[in-house]
Amino acid sequence: MPWSSVLACLLMPVDFLSDEQVARYLRFRPEVSVAELEQFFRLDAKALEALASKRRPATKLGWAVQWGTVRMLGAFLAEDPLDVPGQVLEFVAEQLGIDPVCAPEYLIWPKTAYEHAWEIRDLMELSEFSKREQEVRDYLAARVWSTIEGPRALFDRAVVHMLREGILLPAGITTLTRLISEVRRAEHARLYRTLAERAAPEPRGRLWWRAMRQEVATQSISMSKVPGQAGTFTKIRAGGSLGK
Repeated sequence: MPWSSVLACLLMPVDFLSDEQVARYLRFRPEVSVAELEQFFRLDAKALEALASKRRPATKLGWAVQWGTVRMLGAFLAEDPLDVPGQVLEFVAEQLGIDPVCAPEYLIWPKTAYEHAWEIRDLMELSEFSKREQEVRDYLAARVWSTIEGPRALFDRAVVHMLREGILLPAGITTLTRLISEVRRAEHARLYRTLAERAAPEPRGRLWWRAMRQEVATQSISMSKVPGQAGTFTKIRAGGSLGK
C-alpha cells in the first residue's frame, strides 16, 4: 500500500458535522417556544428552595437562568451565562417577581456565576464529561459495532445519551467530534481484523491493509492530544526523526 494513502488517512479531518449541528451546539435559537420555556425554565420545588438562600435580585435571576440553561442545552454557558434569548430572562424574572433589567449586575462578579454552576451541577447530580468519557466512548463503540450510523448520526446519539445520563456536554465541540472519529476508526479496524481472520487468502491482504489504515489513523488522533506531539507527523513527512 503506498504511503500516500496512509498519509491521507492520518490527515483525514474530523469536521464532519453539518452547519446546523454546529450552530445548535450549546447555543439557543433566537426564539424559544412556550413549551420549551415551561419544560426547561419552569422552576421546581428544589430550585426554589435553593434560591431561597440568594439575596440579591440579580443573583436569583442569574442562578435560575443557569439552572434552566443546563437543563435545555446540556451545559453551562461559561463565557456569558446570560447569553440567552430575552424570552428566557422575562419568563424566569416573572416567576421570581424580579425586573429583568437587573440581569447585567450578575456579570459583575464572574466567580459567583461559576460557583452557581457548581452548585447547580451538584443539585442536579450532573457529571463532568471528563469523569465519564469512557462511558461515552463505550456507548459509541457499541453503536459503531452494531449499526451502520454515520458520524453525524453518532454525534446526535452521543448528545442525547449524555443529556439522558446526566453528563455535561464538553465546552468544545471538537472534543466530541474527535472522540467519535477515534472510536469509529478503532471499531472499524477491529471489524476488518475480524473479517481478515475469517476471509480467504486472496482478500485477506486487502482487509489487513484497511485495518492498518484505521489503526494508524486512530493512533494519530490520540497522539495529537499529547503536548508536544502535534507536530510529530509533520516532522516525519519532512524526513525528520521521532527522536529529534
